[in-house]
Amino acid sequence: MRFTSTPIVGAVVVDIDPIEDERGGFARLFCPRAFAAAGHPFSPAQTSLSRNRAAFTLRGMHFQPAPFDEGKLVRVTRGRIFDVVVDLRPKSPTFRQWTGVELSAETGRALLIGRGLAHGFLTLEADTDVHYEIDRFFEPGKGDGVRWNDPAFGIAWPAEPRVMSDRDAAWPDFSPA
Repeated sequence: MRFTSTPIVGAVVVDIDPIEDERGGFARLFCPRAFAAAGHPFSPAQTSLSRNRAAFTLRGMHFQPAPFDEGKLVRVTRGRIFDVVVDLRPKSPTFRQWTGVELSAETGRALLIGRGLAHGFLTLEADTDVHYEIDRFFEPGKGDGVRWNDPAFGIAWPAEPRVMSDRDAAWPDFSPA
């Protein structure tokens, strides 16, 4: 595995090193020792799957405020997404900045998302599955969000969303606590 920093501290691209032969391929997707050795300790508590039927489906921008905040390892198992994080940590040098990366089943690339970052994605293909490993147990009623097109962040999405939940469309403008 190869770990590449993004402009946002706490958001790290994780690339795999597949071994190919006549049978196909094999790649290690997660190893707690490798993550810790690279300076990114991560220990999943639960795993989730997001199934998305339509291209240009938007989910996000979601987060859980402290003390319920979560770290996530996000990977696409079918299809392709533009995955985005926004830094919501007021004392961070990248506060209110965003970064985005394309994840696809073909590349196996993942994004490790630290606590204090909002997360969302836009599917780039129909029938896209997004696999999450999350470092804490879900706390019902503790989820929050910021609007995907909030001018406070200026996210440059690669296309206009065609499908999103009413909840995601209605998040308010960002207001630091």
